[in-house]
Amino acid sequence: MPWKRALADKWQAYLRQQMEIGGGEVYLAAGQRGSGAGGPESLAAPQPRSPAAPPAAVSWQRGAPPIPGPGLTIDLPPADLLGDGLGTLDTLTAVAARIAACTLCGLSKGRKNTVPGEGSPSADLMLVGEGPGATEDETGRPFVGAAGELLTQILGSIGIPRESVFIANVVKCRPPQNRKPLPDESTACLPYLRRQVQLVRPKVILALGATAAESLLGVRKSLGELRGAVHSYGGVPLVVTYHPAALLRNPNWKKPTWDDVRIARQLLDR
Repeated sequence: MPWKRALADKWQAYLRQQMEIGGGEVYLAAGQRGSGAGGPESLAAPQPRSPAAPPAAVSWQRGAPPIPGPGLTIDLPPADLLGDGLGTLDTLTAVAARIAACTLCGLSKGRKNTVPGEGSPSADLMLVGEGPGATEDETGRPFVGAAGELLTQILGSIGIPRESVFIANVVKCRPPQNRKPLPDESTACLPYLRRQVQLVRPKVILALGATAAESLLGVRKSLGELRGAVHSYGGVPLVVTYHPAALLRNPNWKKPTWDDVRIARQLLDR
C-alpha cells in the first residue's frame, strides 16, 4: 500500500539521520548489530522489520548524558548601555536594519550582504556560530550549505524544527577567506548579538564552535575546556559544542556533539 511505503521511507530517513549525526542507537535490519552508545557498527541502509510494523523511533532521551554542573557566569549590560542607541531597537528587524548599515569594522568593506540571523523572534533555543561563509555572504542567511544541512538534521534529531529556533553569528559580515574574526571585529559586532539575545529571550543558548564560545564568554580557552558545563549568559543557560562544519571534517566529533545537544534539549524542558 502507498501509505505503508511512505511510512517505511520515513523511518529509513530517520535512521539514516541518526547515523549521520552520530546518534547513540539505531535499529538495523535483521542480522545486523548495533554498537550501542558509540554508534552503529554497520552503515548499511536500515530496513523496516516488516512493511506493516516499522520499528519505533528511538527517543533522543535514551542514553542522554546528565546535565553537567555550572560553568562561567557572564552578565549582560542593560539595554541602555549597549551603545549606539541599540537599546532603543525593540525588534529583530530593527536590529537587522542597523546591522545592514554598519561600518564599525573593516569587514563591512568586503561584504556582499550582512547576515544578521534568522528564525523565530520568540525562540526557546538560540544558536550562535562564528561568522558567515561565502554562501551566507551571497544569500544573507546563516548556516546554509552542507554545514547548515547538518545543523538542520541535528535539530530535527532532538525534535526541534529549524524554523522554531533563532540562529545568529558573532560577526555579521564574512571575514576574508573565512578566517577567524579578529578581536576588534568581534568586539564591534557583539552589541548586536547581545541585543538579539535580549529581544529573543531564549531559554537556552547553544554556542557552535570555539570562536563563538570564547566571544560569548569573554575567555580564551579551548573548546574542550568550555564543553561539559552549563554556563550562564545574562541568566540564560549556555551550552558549548562543536561547529557543524567541524563535524564534516572530523566525524569523531559527532558523538560528543550529540551529547551536547541533548544536554541543551534537556535544559529546554526544565
